[in-house]
Amino acid sequence: MSLTVLVDYDSGNLHSAEKAFQRMAAEAGAGSVMVSSRPEDVARADRIVLPGDGAFPSCREALTRFTGLFEAIEEAVTHKARPFLGICIGMQMLATWGREYHDTRGFGWIPGEVVRITPTDPSMKVPHMGWNDLVIDHPHPVLDGIATGQHAYFVHSYHFRVDDPAHRLAHVDYGGDIAAIVGRDNVVGAQFHPEKSQTVGLRLIENFLTWRP
Repeated sequence: MSLTVLVDYDSGNLHSAEKAFQRMAAEAGAGSVMVSSRPEDVARADRIVLPGDGAFPSCREALTRFTGLFEAIEEAVTHKARPFLGICIGMQMLATWGREYHDTRGFGWIPGEVVRITPTDPSMKVPHMGWNDLVIDHPHPVLDGIATGQHAYFVHSYHFRVDDPAHRLAHVDYGGDIAAIVGRDNVVGAQFHPEKSQTVGLRLIENFLTWRP
């Protein structure tokens, strides 16, 4: 039976995400879902999900506090090509660098940097919080059934600026383009919270659970 592991590294409440993934796994016949901080669980997972709330540096540091956890993720994703989904800060950590507070190295799996949102309209508030319409840039299996104009729920002050436009799968407009979904090879990331994004979020989760890169 297929196993999806949501990585718990004390960086956010995973309850709602766990419930959403369990629901869609049951509906899609996509095996079981568990939350774990154990490297051995990550090592045997068929799919890995890395959520994250808060600031880039603190999330990156928190991940390293669990002995062997990041190494297990990296081995599974970069060597065994297991499908990986990063959510919010979990998506941002795919970048080469995070520029929040101070320069922090990311995973470097999708080249780019995470920088503060600077809307062209100074009246637009940061953080970017609430619903926003997606614009699909490139087709991808995790976007099956999701169209431009559908909306997702965002809460963030920094955004992922990719080096290669081909790696930005979808964006939103918030006083300028903001990457909403990024991806390459067996790795994808969503800046928004799928578990809070109703129809779009549940479809994205289902697509990820059945995706075979």
